Amino acid sequence: MTVHAIDWRFDKAAALPFVEQLVRHATQAIGEGRWAPGCRLPSIRLLAQQLEVSRFTVADAYERLVAAGLVVSRQGSGVYVARSPQTRQLVLEVDASSSALAKEVALMRRVMDTERFKLKPGSGCLPADWLGDEDIRAALRDLARQPAPLTEYGSAQGHPALRQQLSLRLEQLNIQAAPSQILMAASATHGLDLALRALVRPGDRVLVDDPGFYNFMAVLRLAGAVPVAVPRQLEGPDLAALRLALEQHKPTLYITNSVLCNPVGASVSRSRAHKVLSTLAEHHCWLLEDDIYADFDTQQSLRYASLAGFDRVLYLGSLSKTLSADFRVGFLAGNPALIADMTDIKLITGMSTSPSTESIIYRLLTGGRYRRHVEQLRRRLDEARYPVLERLASLGLTPWHKPAGGFLCWLRLPAGQSAERLSRIAAERDVLLAPGRHFSSQPDADSYARFNIAHCQDERVWRALALALEEGVSGAP
Repeated sequence: MTVHAIDWRFDKAAALPFVEQLVRHATQAIGEGRWAPGCRLPSIRLLAQQLEVSRFTVADAYERLVAAGLVVSRQGSGVYVARSPQTRQLVLEVDASSSALAKEVALMRRVMDTERFKLKPGSGCLPADWLGDEDIRAALRDLARQPAPLTEYGSAQGHPALRQQLSLRLEQLNIQAAPSQILMAASATHGLDLALRALVRPGDRVLVDDPGFYNFMAVLRLAGAVPVAVPRQLEGPDLAALRLALEQHKPTLYITNSVLCNPVGASVSRSRAHKVLSTLAEHHCWLLEDDIYADFDTQQSLRYASLAGFDRVLYLGSLSKTLSADFRVGFLAGNPALIADMTDIKLITGMSTSPSTESIIYRLLTGGRYRRHVEQLRRRLDEARYPVLERLASLGLTPWHKPAGGFLCWLRLPAGQSAERLSRIAAERDVLLAPGRHFSSQPDADSYARFNIAHCQDERVWRALALALEEGVSGAP
């Protein structure tokens, strides 16, 4: 049986490119069973002649159909509908509910479930339409015009010009790091993994803030380390609890957000930072300073690395929060010996990071528009922050702290409410919340939730939250 050229529908006046029209028509015909398995398609020459398009257009369409598993090409014979065309609904992801780290990544999986959760007041990132991608598209076009090949490895430590630019940015934070002291990573999480591989061994105790970022605990458990929670106060870690943990557990490392801590939105004070550094030094404990919210800081907050340099201090940064969750880069700044060790680990475990991605980020940072982009984000967040907090307060949610910058806040729910129960109720309406137990092991953690003010601009969020709170009062745990 043969599919004749006249069986193809094609509209030259349509905006859709010719090749996509052909692929779409064939996909539909095969999926509906109008073109049965084994049917022979017209030759490229014949179909091109009949439709009055170029042979390249038809050849491209056939190649796409072959790649999709819908047709097969037999040399010297022709192109045929596949015997078992891949048109059935496929299960694209496994059931991970009982995987080893299911609890640690549960919220992360939900944040990335863009099909189900269209509204995400519990997300840890800005909405895509706040970031925009026009500058990224322009940088991609610029990269494509460059004569340098797009097929080679990058340098071991990462894009040299980008590291020079990051060195200048760190200098503005009073952190002195030469480009040679900076190592590029695929993301902040990748950088954290490299640091743990270099500094921590299975069974080591590592201090983390509580409440603190849930992925710190996940990465530590993956590394075989044992997280030890230190209560987080407004100005930084609880010093008495920090000293006790150092004495009892002899930890190797302390991981913290120094600025706009996730989830509470607070930054370490100068006096507290000095005491933390001296206390850690007494016990020969490393500090890893995660500063991925640096560009949202409007208070000129202090960084640990600006006080101590890189004497048992390692600095971690990223641009994913302000630029793109897709074009991800992270970077580490530290003493030369540790950077050399982590570079070896990076090469062994993943070779170089993407020079194309790093080149795009370099273009964005130096193109003159990044500073204005960040200022616009800050203004937009400043305009949204207190109206959102006031509206949350009207629903009975109380902020642990009113952040002066960034987009995250940590709120106590009304009496009798359970964050886990509230999250389940909201999920039934395809709204993502972030219950407190993902961020804290304290007894009252289920009375808290993390909110993202940028994701609270849609009225549907408020309607869903109000209904969930109403149902949560009488619902069973």
